[in-house]
Amino acid sequence: MKAIGYTEHGFRHAGIVAESAKNLLLDLSQDLRTAELAAISGFLHDIGNSISRNAHPETAGVMAFVLLTEMGVPTVETAQIIAAIGNHEEDIGSPVSAVSAALIIADKSDVHHSRVQNRNPLTFDIHDRVNYSVQRSALRVDENQKSINLELTTDEQSASVMEYFEIFLSRMLMCRRAADVFGYRFKLIINGVEM
Repeated sequence: MKAIGYTEHGFRHAGIVAESAKNLLLDLSQDLRTAELAAISGFLHDIGNSISRNAHPETAGVMAFVLLTEMGVPTVETAQIIAAIGNHEEDIGSPVSAVSAALIIADKSDVHHSRVQNRNPLTFDIHDRVNYSVQRSALRVDENQKSINLELTTDEQSASVMEYFEIFLSRMLMCRRAADVFGYRFKLIINGVEM
């Protein structure tokens, strides 16, 4: 991914998405096994990038199917994991289950300066600028407001809020549909201001 100019999609991203998906479901009072399936989905969701960025969710789903089948994971659980993986991209995916919805929200919420692999700010593209501007990112469940909140602290000198929306609007709309699965609203809060 670094070679083709993308933000980090390796072990850091996989680990954060896995942990966030699991914690999100636990915070939403889902059972532990469902949360574990979301974590597995999160860890495996981008393995298709090892073959090609194009159609990586579908490729990742097939790769995960083979791995999980060889490991003896029950078919019902494998189906939930690969359905979540195959549906995590905004162009083609939909939140088809609690596992899928958690993966979508966790994946789209991993926005942070540490994901930028390009070290030369003069050659940053819009994705680099937006990620680089995010100094703190937190995903929280607010039971009282029935909302799932992505709270970002950004440096508006590095990227404007408008640039954030330019590349993340479709992702945030997908998060909104995913939050609907739980009967919650998705909120984006940047520098303390709800968008």
